[in-house]
Amino acid sequence: MKHFSKTLLSVGTALAILGSAAAVQAETLKIALAGPATGPVAQYGDMQKIGVMAAIEDINKSGGVNGMQLEGVIYDDACDPKQAVAVANKIVNDGITHVVGHLCSSSTEPAADVYEEEGVLMITAASTSPSITDKGHQLIFRTIGLDSLQGSMAAEYIANTVKPKTLAIIHDKQQYGEGLAQTVKDGLEAKGIEPVMFEGVTPGDKDFSALIAKLKKENVDFVYYGGYHPELGLILRQSSEKNFSAQFMGPEGIVNADLAKIAGDATEGVLATAPKSFDQNPENKTRVEAIEAKGEDASGPFVFTAYAAVQVMGDAIKAVGDSDPEKMAEYIRSNSFDTSIGKVSYDEKGDLTESTFLVYSLHKDGSKTPAAQ
Repeated sequence: MKHFSKTLLSVGTALAILGSAAAVQAETLKIALAGPATGPVAQYGDMQKIGVMAAIEDINKSGGVNGMQLEGVIYDDACDPKQAVAVANKIVNDGITHVVGHLCSSSTEPAADVYEEEGVLMITAASTSPSITDKGHQLIFRTIGLDSLQGSMAAEYIANTVKPKTLAIIHDKQQYGEGLAQTVKDGLEAKGIEPVMFEGVTPGDKDFSALIAKLKKENVDFVYYGGYHPELGLILRQSSEKNFSAQFMGPEGIVNADLAKIAGDATEGVLATAPKSFDQNPENKTRVEAIEAKGEDASGPFVFTAYAAVQVMGDAIKAVGDSDPEKMAEYIRSNSFDTSIGKVSYDEKGDLTESTFLVYSLHKDGSKTPAAQ
């Protein structure tokens, strides 16, 4: 009888331990961070990670969300579309139903298809291609504006402020870069400005001497580049070496301190469209200080858009009392949120009803300042 009692006690203790473990597990909500942790644009993945982890830390310190603590789990897609699909399927298989990401539009679009099919809520803090939300998905959102806005702003600035004599548009043949380049081209042509060149380069190329020779031959004095910083950095450096001194401009994909590490002095004065510098917002002062205390950079264009993505998720969970993606999506689409990037609300597609890009001048020390208007 004593042996039987001990057995019951042991079973009861084991069940209690298992119950405690299950309770702890139930009190943690995992959020996947999907983007480039490796590869040539991993720096943008770092920006996203800094923002997401800072938001998670702040929310957890304030008691979490409906009694749950948040946990960020990093998944590396290297900004490669095929790898992004594999990552999306792994996130689904891991049982995670909330994603901040992906980052590169060419990776985000196929991953979003997986999430929509599998009932996973996704908010991208960086992908700007309109086609991502043109499919009628119900679980896909963003905390950044669209290429249609950014490209149109660039075209306006080029036509009304820069007023170049001879313009060329170069892109990296990828969804993000080429899409932006086409939007800029369309905007300029609508104003009667016809580019003398509209050409693509191959990501990963190192030698741009042939391109630069062609630009010089056409007497180009302004180049719009659609793409990311690694290739533009080399184009800038090699242009300087070959005494080609045109003004360059690009999107937020070139706004990275590493551009100056590649291009050196040739970075000075390069123009770029990017989200507002939310790290300069007084309401983010404490957040910026906390990030910088860890030796991290709060100034990246995707840091606070990523922070805001977590805030939107957290507030939606609190409001509906549930982490169910469909319930959250319905609430997100019909309400507004106070975030690190200001008050945000959504249209039926999952795009922001209002978003702001500004034109910046980049500097050789890796900083940026508002460009002359």
